[in-house]
Amino acid sequence: MILAVVSVQLSAQDLAHYKKIVKELSSAKYQGRGYAEDGANKAGKWIAKEFAKVGVDEVTCQPFTLNINTFPGKMDVRVDGKKLTPGVDFTLREFNPGLKGEFKLYYVDMENFDAEKMYADLATPEYQGAFVVCDFMFSMKHGKAFRKLSSKKDCSNAGMVYTWEEPLKFYKAYGEVVREKPIIWVKPDFPKNAKTIKVDMENEFLKDYECFNVIAKVEGNRHDSCYVFTAHYDHLGKLGKKTYYPGAHDNASGTASIITFAAHYAKNKPEFDMYFIAFSGEDANLRGSDWYVEHPVVPLSQTKFLFNLDMIADNNPKQYCEFNDVAMDGFALFEKINAEKGYFEALDRHKLDENSDHWPFAKKNVPVVFFMNEKGDAYKYYHTVLDTYKNHISTNYEPTFKLIEEFIKKY
Repeated sequence: MILAVVSVQLSAQDLAHYKKIVKELSSAKYQGRGYAEDGANKAGKWIAKEFAKVGVDEVTCQPFTLNINTFPGKMDVRVDGKKLTPGVDFTLREFNPGLKGEFKLYYVDMENFDAEKMYADLATPEYQGAFVVCDFMFSMKHGKAFRKLSSKKDCSNAGMVYTWEEPLKFYKAYGEVVREKPIIWVKPDFPKNAKTIKVDMENEFLKDYECFNVIAKVEGNRHDSCYVFTAHYDHLGKLGKKTYYPGAHDNASGTASIITFAAHYAKNKPEFDMYFIAFSGEDANLRGSDWYVEHPVVPLSQTKFLFNLDMIADNNPKQYCEFNDVAMDGFALFEKINAEKGYFEALDRHKLDENSDHWPFAKKNVPVVFFMNEKGDAYKYYHTVLDTYKNHISTNYEPTFKLIEEFIKKY
């Protein structure tokens, strides 16, 4: 009975520590952990201190640089004089240039679509230099026709307004360049017959911006092989002066998890060395993990298994996972453990994809598993301003922790 009480108390303490980290990293202090106002680097410095605080043997910061477009300045959009709220009523493509002015709106006839007629209309004095309004999925369906609108050489429109499902999402993956014309994503209730759009949007392109990965080590009894835990701590940053993306689920949850794993193994000496890598640059097209695999602190060949945790604490009873071919014996063991312990209804294995920081390692034939919790109640807030600590769900933190801990004992 005493042992059971101690076990419950330790587990509860892990959950409390986990929640504390998620709350800290998703706070306004770090402005969405992006690159504007040094948000990601401020978070990285805090993470390094937190690793040291839990008693790891070594903490290092591995610098690298990237080019990235940011939006820390003016972000004012008005339609027929009505002001829209950044992150709620509209968002931008990550490669947008800055733009200021008032422009006419041209609505695409989606029922009787004729690309040549659209181009001809946009060449008339009435609509020359207008913003084109269309449904985003319709534009994707007619991609070739709409790609022409993005070039100043091919078409004189000022930009595009695309209606999209809400809550509206924001991305950074293609922010390493600035393109010629802006794309504004708006909610489906965008006016169907508005006349003008007035914009005052500022961008700041950061060239050779220095970021860093935070690497913690817990020494085991053996040093010939190691386990590696990874999670990205960067997020989307800001959309204007006042709007930021908290990123509680994505990916303060994964970062908090690997810190609590580090705390656990710092108190319980493992058989093999353990590395815990908090990556920056994931939302900027995996730049941090790409850099690391070319400059590893321990030979990649020594990695017994890598666990990449990204958005892991939602309440979907099925655990989304990806494995590469060299990790399939690990998948079999995970399934066996889960069948015995019942941590999840099932392990929902998907095709390996380049969707998070496990990918650069997988390409180097390091055995990897990617755990993510999709289709839960918090997942709908992914890449939106609503991914807050309040909307964060911690249900699957402990089952994921226990599943991995049990795996390491038996692998």
